[in-house]
Order: sequence, then C-alpha cells, then structure tokens
Amino acid sequence: MRVIYIAGKYRDTTSIDKLNNINHHTRVAYKLLLEGWAVFSPIMNTAHFDDLSQEIIMSNDLEILSRCDAIYVLNNWEDSRGAKMELAVARKLKMEIYYEENIKQAKMLKGGER
Repeated sequence: MRVIYIAGKYRDTTSIDKLNNINHHTRVAYKLLLEGWAVFSPIMNTAHFDDLSQEIIMSNDLEILSRCDAIYVLNNWEDSRGAKMELAVARKLKMEIYYEENIKQAKMLKGGER
C-alpha cells in the first residue's frame, strides 16, 4: 500500500478556523483511505500540541514525509509556512504531488500497490 501525506494549513486566527482546518484534513484523509492509500495527516497527528515548538513539530513531520510516496496539497497550503516547507521537501525528493484543486475536478486518486 502506498503512503500519502496531507499538507495544509493548521494554525489560524480563531479557534473555529483552526477547527475547520482540522475537519478539512479529516474529510480528505477519510476519502484517501477509501481510495486505498495509507494516509498521514500531520494535523491529525499533532493537533492541539500548541505547547510544542514549530521546530519540533516540523522536524517530526518532515521525517515522516520523507518516508511517503506522495503528498496531497490542500487548497489552503499557500497560507501555511509549514505546508510550503513540506511541499518544497516533496519536490526535492521528487515525490508524486497531488493538488486538491486539481483532484476535485477529476476522480479521486487510487492508492494501489507500490
């Protein structure tokens, strides 16, 4: 089974907006699981760990990203310093990159076998 990493915005100006970001990740993760992917969502992994530094969280997330086959980039990625960094790493590693805006117009991805 192939592994896909979800990159998108977490931190926001209000608690409600942050919760909306978490819910967005959750909905996308659910859809990707149904399509046969093994899914890693950094938000679902460390949501509400606000007492940890961004450096600790990103170090963890980038290590996991480096072990994935693909990255799924949510529409709000441009508003996230972390998602920008994750996308840069994925490009450097020559990973498959899927953008939410493009996927919505086509069928969902198939995770399939390696």
